[in-house]
Amino acid sequence: MSHPVRRPLAVLAVAVFLVLLGLARPASAHGFTSTVYVRVTEGGGGGSAGAGAGAGADRLRTELKLEYDLLVVSAADAGHDDPLFRTGTEAFEAGDTDAQAAALEAHRATVVDYVTGRLAVTAAGEACQPAPAGRFRMGREEGVPYALLTLDWTCAAAGDSHVTADHEIRSGLFPDSEEYVKGTKTIATYDVGGRRGSAALDAAHPSFSLGQAWTERFWEFFRLGAEHLLTGVDHILFLLALIAGSRRPREIILAATSFTLAHSVTFLLAALGLVDVPGSVVEPVIALSIAVVAGWHLWRIRQRGVHVTDLAVVRDGGHGGHFALDRAGWTRLGVVFCFGLVHGLGFAGALGIDAAWSWTLLWSLLVFNIGIEAVQLAIIAVVFPLLLLLRRRSRRAGLWATGTISAGVAAMGLVWFVQRTFGL
Repeated sequence: MSHPVRRPLAVLAVAVFLVLLGLARPASAHGFTSTVYVRVTEGGGGGSAGAGAGAGADRLRTELKLEYDLLVVSAADAGHDDPLFRTGTEAFEAGDTDAQAAALEAHRATVVDYVTGRLAVTAAGEACQPAPAGRFRMGREEGVPYALLTLDWTCAAAGDSHVTADHEIRSGLFPDSEEYVKGTKTIATYDVGGRRGSAALDAAHPSFSLGQAWTERFWEFFRLGAEHLLTGVDHILFLLALIAGSRRPREIILAATSFTLAHSVTFLLAALGLVDVPGSVVEPVIALSIAVVAGWHLWRIRQRGVHVTDLAVVRDGGHGGHFALDRAGWTRLGVVFCFGLVHGLGFAGALGIDAAWSWTLLWSLLVFNIGIEAVQLAIIAVVFPLLLLLRRRSRRAGLWATGTISAGVAAMGLVWFVQRTFGL
């Protein structure tokens, strides 16, 4: 006898998934936001320091990395500089880094005005005055061209004893109002006045003090990690594929633990600069991992029907159950672990901190990872019980729902794989 609630539950589960899938965009996982990188140090060459101040005590240097094509479009639009847009875009499309740097140099005033109009340094509440140092250079972050710009800031109100606590950095670069990207983040690292640390800025939290408390740094990087997972649609779909393919709580616990351990290892190694894999390799493999893990569940359904399972509970002499995996179960965990290693590289690429080793840096990376894990656990806590309830009410409805989810995730993963592999 069928229960009238079964079909609505199944339809609801798939409807929720389709809404999530509709929000997924078929390009790079991190292609709809931009990240600005700022390295803040004390002092800087060129110009004269304030009278009576210690060496470099009234000067800060900011070394900025800005996404090249976005910088060209935004600066040209703000400065009504059509030649910059034309020459800068042509250099970008040609992939000529020398031409890209030359385009920025030819329109130096327009570009610098744009940057300094949206990046500010203050000391004791008074604005510091910026001056460009050196020429524009080119680099790459996450597989795309980035412009490198160095600015020296003269802070008349600074003094030796206040060089850390009284300095504030504020970033409003590439705001949502320009409508080119959404949710620009600025990752700042600093080594000033004997203090080292990192900060994550966005529209809701646009500034930080060089004398910020550890609790402020914790919250910034925890929030950044949480937001990254929430906006990284491919990571969420990979997690949904794991959830759909797990029938019991212990299965999703083992799968999630395997994924967490793997991506934590490569995330830390890559973020600290000990491992470097190009985004052109990482992004397609992440897409392929989504398709493989989702397809695994579809294959198991085809092989065993309503009795599909990857794990078994073994009772041992009345001492209770413990985890036991058959060959397919171990293979699944191995696949999840291997793909987790690749996802960790994706997380590290999104953070993009480029700084020397320090315990403060490691602490920031760990907090970022905690933010990722918190959201991952929250998604599991919400989605898995719903699917478990559906399965208990009707095995067939449960398989129908998880199979549909897996099929959709697999299809999306394959589409992304093709797009990222061939640059479509």
